[in-house]
Amino acid sequence: MKITADIVLKAYATGVFPMSEGRDNREMFWVDPEQRGILPLDSFHLSRRLRRTVRQDGYDLRIDSAFGAVMNACAAPASGRWSTWINHEIQDLFTELHRRGFAHSVEIWRNGELAGGLYGIALGAAFFGESMFSRRTDASKIALVHLVGRLRAGGFQLLDIQFITDHLRQFGAIEIPRQDYHSRLASALSGAGDFWLSGRSLSASSILQSITQTS
Repeated sequence: MKITADIVLKAYATGVFPMSEGRDNREMFWVDPEQRGILPLDSFHLSRRLRRTVRQDGYDLRIDSAFGAVMNACAAPASGRWSTWINHEIQDLFTELHRRGFAHSVEIWRNGELAGGLYGIALGAAFFGESMFSRRTDASKIALVHLVGRLRAGGFQLLDIQFITDHLRQFGAIEIPRQDYHSRLASALSGAGDFWLSGRSLSASSILQSITQTS
């Protein structure tokens, strides 16, 4: 059976997500980990150093302006990683979801160049973070801070990060059992997060205030 964008949405709504063995491997498989990584939005840890970096505001934050470029960067080989789980079929599906308003990118630009970012899917009051990349120091971290602030301001309840990494653990990421995750997911899907904040824009200071008020 051909996997469509609608099937992908239904999979996420049941706690399952797609992966591939490699960039050029056309096959996909579904994953529902026994231990699921999440980043609790109400206890996000922001270091003083990163807070200063975000406050300096020496970058250009953009949302959904270069979704394809962000996915390409996330799928590209990087230090310590010669392959990727983002194959071309997954990228095509997420591109379709982006066109339909479900998939979003948070981008950090410096001097007109894409320095870092992340992407994921928004459903109800849940956001499923997929991957991030950085070409300059702290660029992906800044993107994550802006994502968390936006989700908190927009009334989101759940930030799914799939698997724990040391990079994400420093922000307060935790693992929870599958059954607990599915319960939290069902609750979040019954809500209505506003990713676009009803047209409002958030400055760096507004992002930091949003995180501070909800931590």
